[in-house]
Amino acid sequence: MNIVAIIPAYNEGETIGGVLSVLKKVNKIKKIVVVSDGSEDDTVEVAKSFDVEVIVLKENMGKGGAMKKGLDNGSADILLFLDADLIGLKEKHINDLLSPVLENQADITIGIFEEGRVFTDLAQKMIPKLSGQRALRASILEGISDLDVARFGVEVALNNHIKKSKVRLKKVALSNMSHVTKEEKLGFLRGVNARMKMYWEILSCIVKK
Repeated sequence: MNIVAIIPAYNEGETIGGVLSVLKKVNKIKKIVVVSDGSEDDTVEVAKSFDVEVIVLKENMGKGGAMKKGLDNGSADILLFLDADLIGLKEKHINDLLSPVLENQADITIGIFEEGRVFTDLAQKMIPKLSGQRALRASILEGISDLDVARFGVEVALNNHIKKSKVRLKKVALSNMSHVTKEEKLGFLRGVNARMKMYWEILSCIVKK
């Protein structure tokens, strides 16, 4: 099976190397694509140092736009989406996401943080389907038209499309894994503002549907 990993990234130079170093160890993944979504730090340079394919967007298009650019970059049987700011990612996490799809037990998996950090664990338990860690059959995305305009509502757009398609979904526990919060990246006030903007985009996507 042709498995392609797509990593949307906006100013994730400090963490994307850790994600890519783990991905490179998983031999079943045939291609890794990083989409730098208007990054202004060293995200591109770090990604290129891992000898992966890097798409550089000059302007920030939002997570949905970045994912769409990655999808347009080639064909795949199975897609793996991971965030670029993950902490504690292991090969086991990736294999746990991929195995149910590869073994025809599910059409899509969604990874849920467990036993990582209280804040991120709680957020994903409250709204599990907004997780950005997913593996899925590429055919599921055929016909989805609004992925690129969803920005941070991209997971909602995917979920709505998946629900309409009536595919088999399985939640996968990602133990001892977390991600860097916006407040940690940007400072408290800027982080809260960015979080509120993200929630607004998610809510707008939900309301539109």
